[in-house]
Formats: sequence, C-alpha cells, structure tokens
Amino acid sequence: MEPEYSQLAETICRQANAHPKPRYLVAIAGIPGSGKTTTAQKVVCQLNRITRKAIILSMDGFHLSRAALNQLPDPKEAHIRRGAPWTFDVTRFVSFVRQLRTWADETPLAIPGSGTWSGADILHAPTFDHEAKDPVENGTCITPDASILILEGNYLLLDEPGWQEIAGLADYRVFVDSDPQEVRGRLAQRHLQAGIEKTLEEGYRRVDSNDFLNAILVREKLLTPDMVLTSVPVESDI
Repeated sequence: MEPEYSQLAETICRQANAHPKPRYLVAIAGIPGSGKTTTAQKVVCQLNRITRKAIILSMDGFHLSRAALNQLPDPKEAHIRRGAPWTFDVTRFVSFVRQLRTWADETPLAIPGSGTWSGADILHAPTFDHEAKDPVENGTCITPDASILILEGNYLLLDEPGWQEIAGLADYRVFVDSDPQEVRGRLAQRHLQAGIEKTLEEGYRRVDSNDFLNAILVREKLLTPDMVLTSVPVESDI
C-alpha cells in the first residue's frame, strides 16, 4: 500500500505547490474502520519527508462529551450510538473549519523552525482522549509553518445539513473506500480481541448497533470526492 500513500502525497504536494494561497487544505473521509486515519498518518509522514510541513486534524475532538450526551432526550441511545453524526457538535466543527480556512488563507506562511510566534498566529483545536473517552479542549495547536492541513474523519464528505459544508471548504477531497460487510467482520474481531466484548456474536451485535449503520450512511450520502482509495490497511482505531 505504500505506493498508494506516496502517490497521494505526491498529488497533494504538487497541487499545493500550484495553489495560489499559502496553505492547502485536504479532507480525508471514510467509513468506520476503513483505514482513513492510517492513510492520513502515512500521507503526512510522506509529505514531511518531501519538506512540506503537514499536520493532521481529526474531527474526533468535536465529539459531544459524555456529559452532553446525558442531556440529550435519550441518553442511553446517545451513548450506544456515540460516533453517529448527531453525536458530534457539527455546528462547532463547521465553525472551526471555516476559521481554519480563513486562517490558512490569510496567515503568512512561516519557515519551519523559524522561531516562536504570537498567539494570534496560532490556531488551537480540540482533540479526543480515547482513555478518558472525552474531548480535550485546545489539545493541539496549528502553527504558521504548517503548509498542508489534513482533516480526517468519517463525515467530512457527508451530504447532510451542516456536514455538507465541509467539502466546499477543502481544496482536495479523498475518500477511503471499503466494503462495509468486510469492515463489519474486522471490527467485531477487534472488539473481541480488545476485551470490549466476550464473544464474537456480541462483537457483531455491537458493530451492527452503531458502526455498521454509520458506514452505510457514509456511503449512501457521499459527496463526490476528488480521489478514491481502496484496500488500505485497517486502522488501529475506528
């Protein structure tokens, strides 16, 4: 799969070089367990090797907190379906991507390692603590020496209110495709091996109650990407 990662990195770098603005914004989407996070990580490594500083920004930081889920009309269902589009703060996420787009276009590009920057030049974003199972405010910062910004997440190309604006804010859109039935089996096995469920049957039940439903939605309401990747390795998270 490394040649595919290299090809994608080279495509992004080439288009970024031709882009008239200081930075290039890429959206990498895919169904749960498709390999989108692995793809983003590998591509960023490739880009950084060819002297273009790139960073990853995950939409996971915009999960509703567990406390916020408890305030929804059906808290039990909200926790079971955590990871579905409606369990994210999509309004805040879209607002952040708009801010990111403006920052990317208007903040002068700095030379990597050129020194410290003022607070006005740095953009902060939340991250997600998988151990605590909650977002972390200002978990990462985006410094002005970053020239390629890669957003990754399940719903970046989702044709639903709110989400559908993301695609238009990106310069390049990538979809990591995978057969939902194949991923279903992998995720069930993962739940079993991680000790989340005690039997494979329970693993499938867990997947079918959430991840599989999300996967079908992502594929059914997919906005047209600029590139589709298939058969990538399964990522370590979902």
